[in-house]
Amino acid sequence: MDLVQLEIFKAVAEQGSISAAAQHIHRVPSNLTTRIKQLEEDLGVALFIREKSRLRLSPAGWNFLEYTRRILDLVHEARLTVAGEDPQGTFSLGSLESTAAVRIPALLAAYNQRYPKVDLDLSTGPSGTMLEGVLSGRLVAAFVDGPVLHPTLEGIPVFEEEMMVIAPLNHAPVTRAQDVNGENIYAFRANCSYRHHFENWFVQDQAVPGKIHEMESYHGMLACVSAGAGLAMMPRSMLDNMPGCSTVSAFPMSEDFRYLKTWLVWRRGTVSRSLSMFVKLLEERRAS
Repeated sequence: MDLVQLEIFKAVAEQGSISAAAQHIHRVPSNLTTRIKQLEEDLGVALFIREKSRLRLSPAGWNFLEYTRRILDLVHEARLTVAGEDPQGTFSLGSLESTAAVRIPALLAAYNQRYPKVDLDLSTGPSGTMLEGVLSGRLVAAFVDGPVLHPTLEGIPVFEEEMMVIAPLNHAPVTRAQDVNGENIYAFRANCSYRHHFENWFVQDQAVPGKIHEMESYHGMLACVSAGAGLAMMPRSMLDNMPGCSTVSAFPMSEDFRYLKTWLVWRRGTVSRSLSMFVKLLEERRAS
């Protein structure tokens, strides 16, 4: 097994066919076919399921792809470190929508200015989706609701968010979930940690929400609440930066549910110069 075989395997796995991978890495298809067969013989397992003109990763192939990505990233990182070069290449970062909108724009701009060779690729979504991206290797790191207790992840707390219940204008004060028992709520999909937090707030006070309407954005939630159609929960930092925030009433959640920490997380043992410099810059800005 050598690095060329790993690079070929990664290309075929990601492109889905020998011909597409050959074009991607500028090699002849027959060479890729031979090297993949040699790799499978060396490992003693089938890495692909052959389906006519396409190749689909086998269960063993999925596992091997994860290690292949980590090995190649480590080799790339070692080369950059020895050469003393600034980080470069693609840095895939995930983030909660509210964090991307309010907390990190200036950070990302500063990072781009300091490390112009890095191609910063930002994805946003609920915590569950972002964590899946980090675990699968699709994302190098992600800002998620914490703390994160997954055994293969590590990270640092970076922001504290004050969580607010928003209600139609002139709604009676909301001090606990019993005050809004049975009222409809607007929330993200089921894999959103903020939604779980909102639902647990009801459960802890022996209350239940009415119908849960799934939304794709905070702006949609705000519009529905402003129209008098129900309640929603969002960070104060997000609410204060949204046009139309004055068209709703906002109440801090009860003390046990009022504050949540946002963490930056990555796979345990990740070696990435882009990530290391990003964490360093983040800590510099937090200390200033």
